[in-house]
Amino acid sequence: MDIFNWLEDRNIYVKDKKLILNAFVHSSYVNEHKTFKCDNERLEFMGDAVLQIWSAKKLYELKPPLNEGHMTTLRAQLVSEAALAQYTRELSLNQFLLLGAGEEKTGGRERESIMADMFEAFIGALYLDSGFEVVNSILESVITPHIMAPKAESLIDYKTKLQEYVQADSRKTVSYEVIHMEGPNNQPVFEVVVRMDEIILGKGKGTSKKKAEQAAAKDAFEKMVK
Repeated sequence: MDIFNWLEDRNIYVKDKKLILNAFVHSSYVNEHKTFKCDNERLEFMGDAVLQIWSAKKLYELKPPLNEGHMTTLRAQLVSEAALAQYTRELSLNQFLLLGAGEEKTGGRERESIMADMFEAFIGALYLDSGFEVVNSILESVITPHIMAPKAESLIDYKTKLQEYVQADSRKTVSYEVIHMEGPNNQPVFEVVVRMDEIILGKGKGTSKKKAEQAAAKDAFEKMVK
């Protein structure tokens, strides 16, 4: 099965097949093949915007109405890296990823950061090709069941929780900084600190900057609420 069979099974018939296919092209594949001149990063940008507006609209329409803070927290959870990777697994979309040989060998097909980026790119390409209604049919099937479900630890948005906690007592904001990176380029480990003014509130490590920031926020939040 290819991505077009997958879409046709869902009664989706795209116009620009190259655009859709480009959503699955990782930068490592472009480096090794001349078939594609660009990877999926631009489509990722588009998909991120579509996911933000879709999830915002979905949460706004919930009954009974949620307050702004609750909607912000839920939206961050629904479009987090871990959540997008989970949707990718549920839909088996990572089977269509086009990876370079090195990335394939080191487990890139199951790497959350790659799957999350690919999901955003796929949604972006589908929106550009077929519009919001078609995108909605995919997102309804995979995201809606998660909206009111209990959130797994990996889906908790500690960055938002920390910011809300800090702002409850002051108008200050926190900032994140990468202080160290180790490992090969295709399997990096980032170390991040979260600061308020010049005070380090917490530290964390992760296989992407987003994960490291979440780990640092979790560390800080748990220290502050003790």
